[in-house]
Amino acid sequence: MSGADGFARTIHPSAMVDPLARLERDVFIGPFCVVGPKVVLGRGTKLVSHVVIDGDTTLGEGNIFYPFAVIGMAPQVRRIEKEGRLVIGARNTFREHVTIHPGLEETRIGDDCLFMVSAHVAHDATVGSNVTVANGVQIAGHVVVEDHVNFGGLAAIAQHVRIGEGAFVAGGAMVERPVPPFVIAQGDRARPRGINRIGLERRGVSEEIIRELERAYAETLLAREHSLREAATRLSPKSEEAKRFRDALLAIAEP
Repeated sequence: MSGADGFARTIHPSAMVDPLARLERDVFIGPFCVVGPKVVLGRGTKLVSHVVIDGDTTLGEGNIFYPFAVIGMAPQVRRIEKEGRLVIGARNTFREHVTIHPGLEETRIGDDCLFMVSAHVAHDATVGSNVTVANGVQIAGHVVVEDHVNFGGLAAIAQHVRIGEGAFVAGGAMVERPVPPFVIAQGDRARPRGINRIGLERRGVSEEIIRELERAYAETLLAREHSLREAATRLSPKSEEAKRFRDALLAIAEP
């Protein structure tokens, strides 16, 4: 079908799309989907079937949602004085039973992320770009996930925790403390286990920078004679990656 603006769209007859919703060109809405009145579906959005998108939710281009994904419904808090926004970037994939809640202020998802079956992102969380969230991962409210993070299945992240760029959170990890950039976090309660060499290599980071990060990790998080703050202060980073690693440790360290 075509809208009043002449843009082509495909909407299954069984779908319920509020007439106030804004649908850009090349949107596909499959059987038994529900789209609320404040929703904006960016160009090329695809709702396979049985998808619910509601609330003040804005999607960029090329997102795909698989059956029973529920996006933008009210956050899970005891009292909602006001419901905020959900902003999702471009080219993300949301597999079956994924739930993403709007913020009390704003929840934000970046670009090119993969959310596998039954992953959850709670209110006021921020997820960067090129993030992979495996099956059953639970991201609590006000969490910040930086770019290029990978989560193993069934990991859980406590409220207000920051997961640094390029980190790997291992399957089943229970994370209650910040994870520095480029680090592997594993266990219950999760602790640093090393530098995420594989993730860095896949991104094309040079061997020289990876070795610098491994030396910095060894001097600060592996075996150190000084406090974390003092050990981090002693680092002399050459690369931008090592500088980000040091700065994150200084932010985490006790004063």
